[in-house]
Amino acid sequence: MTQEHDIHEIAAAFDEAVQSATTYAELDSVRSSFLGKRSPVKAMSRRLGSLPEDERIRQAVVLNEISARMQAELDRLLPEAQQRELEARWRSEEIDITLPGTTHRRGAWNPLSQVEQRSLAVLRRLGFEYREGPEVEDPYYNFDALNIPKHHPARDLQDTFWLDGNLVLRSHTTTVQARVLAERPELPIKVASAGRVYRNEAVDATHMAMFHQLEGFWLAPGLTLAHLKGVLAFVVRELYGPEVRIRFKPKYYPYTEPSIGLDISCTRCRGAGCDACHSVGWVTLMGAGMIHPNVLREFGYHRPGVRGLAFGWGTTRMTAQWLELNKVRRLYETQQRHLRYLTRGLM
Repeated sequence: MTQEHDIHEIAAAFDEAVQSATTYAELDSVRSSFLGKRSPVKAMSRRLGSLPEDERIRQAVVLNEISARMQAELDRLLPEAQQRELEARWRSEEIDITLPGTTHRRGAWNPLSQVEQRSLAVLRRLGFEYREGPEVEDPYYNFDALNIPKHHPARDLQDTFWLDGNLVLRSHTTTVQARVLAERPELPIKVASAGRVYRNEAVDATHMAMFHQLEGFWLAPGLTLAHLKGVLAFVVRELYGPEVRIRFKPKYYPYTEPSIGLDISCTRCRGAGCDACHSVGWVTLMGAGMIHPNVLREFGYHRPGVRGLAFGWGTTRMTAQWLELNKVRRLYETQQRHLRYLTRGLM
């Protein structure tokens, strides 16, 4: 069998391969098989040197003609296949811009965040500026600067989470008050803060080792207990409505003197008595008082006529009351369906 016969066999095999190739990748594979560096055509071209001159010239002409025909056929078919596949891809990815758009499911705000933002919005109307503080705190800002001496029960391991390096997880957001006063800003000072606090106590239906608080303080010349009661009454009625009833009662906090608590009429039973208010018709909401002189003295604000007022409440408890939840743990669940259901009660 002569080499020329082999050339014609390769040409026939090429025609058959081209006819069966339907995609760009298959045609490119045919090109590599029949015209690549290791193809039979290149092998025959290398063997031409061993033939007599006349035979070499004749077979070289045949081989060149067949190679040129193969290349021309592939040059025609490859772009057509590429264009055909591109158009098919465009059709499969075509978008009807007149159809409604598709969006990702939006997450749900945690009810605690909604209550917190609603409360801060009320305080901003009174001129309070929002400030944040660290949750891992120095005992000085958590206790000493706030007139909580070393023998105070709150410093016991049963109430506070102590960390390595003589640090604590803050047990109240009043640490922000201490940090702001430590900066010695000019009077008047009106600051609100909110966030997580931690208490080393038993977890039950109404208590958790981590919960949320929000509080504010105001330091300026001439403030009295009447200013404090006016601020508290305004905040409560903005949050609960003008019809809510309030009452004040004496309390004790080491960082305020005098100290008061604020109760509101139960929003569930309207004062008639129910399980939520333990049948007394009132629910404790806030703790407050005039900033203790020892705290003012600690930061250099113990001057004639300068007084401060402070107040705070647990937004975890407030949110549970608004949503009529019997377990505060439900506020910290992370399922979106559950959170959406809860937040509907705050709209």
